Amino acid sequence: MDEKKMAKIEERLEKIALDLEKVKLAEYVEIMNNPKKLLYTNFISGLARGLGTAIGLTVLAAILFYILKQTVNLPLIGQYIADLLDIIENYR
Repeated sequence: MDEKKMAKIEERLEKIALDLEKVKLAEYVEIMNNPKKLLYTNFISGLARGLGTAIGLTVLAAILFYILKQTVNLPLIGQYIADLLDIIENYR
């Protein structure tokens, strides 16, 4: 009976160890204990996120302007913007 319990405990312990490896808990604890690495990792991820956002918005705006150019008369939009600028100038 003791051997069966020990075998079952060892099996569960191995499963827990494998699950912890999958979660990469050791790497997480290492990063949390090393503030320089944590700051560096967050800085790089922030740069990547910001760059991705900038590129994505640029592509989205280009597509939007292309569609507008094909479907709407852009001088009309240009005239509207010029009118807005005149209103702003008169307000000053």
